[in-house]
Amino acid sequence: MTATTVDEETPLLPEQQKKKPTPLPWAQFSILLILQLAEPLTSQVIYPFLPQLVRDVGVTHGDETRVGYYVGVMQSVFFATQAMTVLHWSRLSDHIGRKPVIMTGLFGLSLSIRSLNGALNGNIGVLKSMIAEITDSTNLPQAYSYLPIAWSTGGTLGPMIGGFLSRPVDRFPDIFGGSRFLREYPYFLACAVPATFSAFACLVTLLFLRETVATPGSVRRILKNWLSKDNLAIQNVSNGQDNKATATVGIVTSAKKNEPLPLKQLLIPRVLIAALNYACLALVDISARAILPVFYSTPIELGGLGLAPHHIGKILAIYGILNGFVQIFYFAKTHARFGTKNLYIAGIASSLLVFVTFPVINYLARIAGDKDVYVWLAVGFQVIVSIFINFSYGCVFIYITASSPNRASLGTVNGMAQFSVSVVRAIGPAAANSLFSLSIDPNRHYLNGHLVWGPEDEDES
Repeated sequence: MTATTVDEETPLLPEQQKKKPTPLPWAQFSILLILQLAEPLTSQVIYPFLPQLVRDVGVTHGDETRVGYYVGVMQSVFFATQAMTVLHWSRLSDHIGRKPVIMTGLFGLSLSIRSLNGALNGNIGVLKSMIAEITDSTNLPQAYSYLPIAWSTGGTLGPMIGGFLSRPVDRFPDIFGGSRFLREYPYFLACAVPATFSAFACLVTLLFLRETVATPGSVRRILKNWLSKDNLAIQNVSNGQDNKATATVGIVTSAKKNEPLPLKQLLIPRVLIAALNYACLALVDISARAILPVFYSTPIELGGLGLAPHHIGKILAIYGILNGFVQIFYFAKTHARFGTKNLYIAGIASSLLVFVTFPVINYLARIAGDKDVYVWLAVGFQVIVSIFINFSYGCVFIYITASSPNRASLGTVNGMAQFSVSVVRAIGPAAANSLFSLSIDPNRHYLNGHLVWGPEDEDES
């Protein structure tokens, strides 16, 4: 996947003769998959109980229509702070190595509050860079087919933990009924589990993960150069030479193919287009994911389904299990048959069916109740359709990797892409949940949440 020449007239993924796939380096690849679990586990553990947490805190003063606003803000704050730092972490990993940055991110996930979780964690872009560095063009699609499994596993276990271990005194009085601490802090146990996993993953990184940056620089030297007014670019740190900007941005000479390029030389159409597609995909996906727990917990008469947190956790867990199964067994085969572009378009188009299903579920629940078989068939259909959008993630990861002018700049390229994604993920949950809250306002009862997923029929009441 190493490119030595950047030509804007050349396709990102040119036609190549089929080669026998190189076996995946499972020893290191398995560690990277385990490390991928930390972020979804930590970020999604709060999803099942977040609406109830907002109610318990009392910030809405009993106004059910305002729950979505605050849920959206709490979902977004992780990505808002991540957007501020992820590019810097990724660029730093190109110079000091991947391991120190990954360990810092895991440490941040294990000890910090939600806003600092995002600021201290730039691992997602760095881990993708490492996967690209330990694979080649023949086995990269197979490697990326496993990435959604790590996220799905974290997305499965996170909601399960959040749903089953929140308010343990109420749910398991025989076991935790005597705990005054857990009665006062009913969501501590659920959050402590992913925090412990992140600490464990940090130890695994230290002991077993091998560095993939060939000549990582010294942190001390980088900090010294950052503080020096004479230093003009971070790219001078690891080799001590002056990397003068070339007149033709698109050309990477063989002398510099093993050096990270300046950020200016990475702001080229191929990189920006790949990052923009990733951002569009993430906006659609995160909006749907963010509205799910709010929709499921909102009373039926206000446009939702009226489910308890542990039921929401079960639905999200089933989604995670099915998603992991489909990705591992079908992504690589489907990608080989239909190609990267076609599969990406089909995956993102499937999100339309996800949004259409929301009003259908509420309509069925209104006329038949939340226990009606047709309601749960509609929920099952929504869960299954939601899986296919994840095919687009594997495709866009391949495009991002191919867009990098050289392997040494993979961290920065992934960081740029992740920055754009973090920005839209900070906007998406707050916007979607705010629109949902606005449209279930009693003064707009005829909307029933439809501001999120489409225009409402004027005749419906």
